[in-house]
Amino acid sequence: MTSSSLDTKKLRAIAHKLKPVVTIAQKGLSETVCKEIDRALEQHELIKVKILAADRDARKEVAEEICGVSRASCVQTIGNIAVLYRPANKPNPKLSNILRHTPA
Repeated sequence: MTSSSLDTKKLRAIAHKLKPVVTIAQKGLSETVCKEIDRALEQHELIKVKILAADRDARKEVAEEICGVSRASCVQTIGNIAVLYRPANKPNPKLSNILRHTPA
């Protein structure tokens, strides 16, 4: 979904200031967590998700599963944090992290 390295760089810069919106514990993804991630992406477009998995491979698998289920793209993963982006159908200027952090 992100078309170029400049777009990715811009999204990473915006995400730097964000706090994780959703935490995924040891039980992994559930339907409720997926709905919450979907809602957060629809409202904020760019979110951080904290994945509390034991090892790097498990965190990577969970991040890929989230992207598949939510139709989002993974902008970046650092440690146990994944940054996800999905453009909203109708972005809300008061909630969208993209619109709020982009200079007018």
